[in-house]
Amino acid sequence: FFYFIMSLSGSNDEQKLDSLSAQNYKAQAVWFLNAFWNSFAEKEAETLWSYVQHCNELDLQEKENGNQLDEMMAHRFLELIKSTLTVREMREGLRAVGIEKVKHVPLVNFLIFKYKVDWHKLVNAAQGDNQEEVEEAQRRLNEVMKALEAVKQTAAAAAKAEVDAINAENAARQAKEELEEALRQLHAEEEAYNKKKADLEKKSQEGGVVSR
Repeated sequence: FFYFIMSLSGSNDEQKLDSLSAQNYKAQAVWFLNAFWNSFAEKEAETLWSYVQHCNELDLQEKENGNQLDEMMAHRFLELIKSTLTVREMREGLRAVGIEKVKHVPLVNFLIFKYKVDWHKLVNAAQGDNQEEVEEAQRRLNEVMKALEAVKQTAAAAAKAEVDAINAENAARQAKEELEEALRQLHAEEEAYNKKKADLEKKSQEGGVVSR
């Protein structure tokens, strides 16, 4: 289930953006999807949901209830999505379009910068007169969430199997090395025994000759 906000509080666009930025990562993404669904966002639903998942995991204190990342976690977020963008570049780009509150990074700020959308249009986008699109967004996001969870479980199982295989290989290698070492010691002991036996036999023979 996804929580949909229908309107943003505030008497101007800056305050409305503050209101949107105060929502959790999921709600920020859903508002963004609804605002631009027909123009391009429908194709970006899976990507946006992966962004939400990353933010939930990186926000160590608030998790899915969080709404913004600090600079260190924002850098980590950009690394996870394989972006060459830096937090500083994003801040400069946001300031260039009139967004001044850039100390922390709400998900919506990243989306504004990435997709180069008009944030004034974003915060004033209607959310209540496109119920079919809202429901479709919810359905698709639910599907994406299930697919991502399945991928995570498969990856975890594969990682465990790989670890188990490595451990088994290491155990077999260690057992082989221990066996080879035991054989070397056995051969060494056998050679020492044979040498000592030969020496005793030689001394015995020499002793016999002298005695005669």
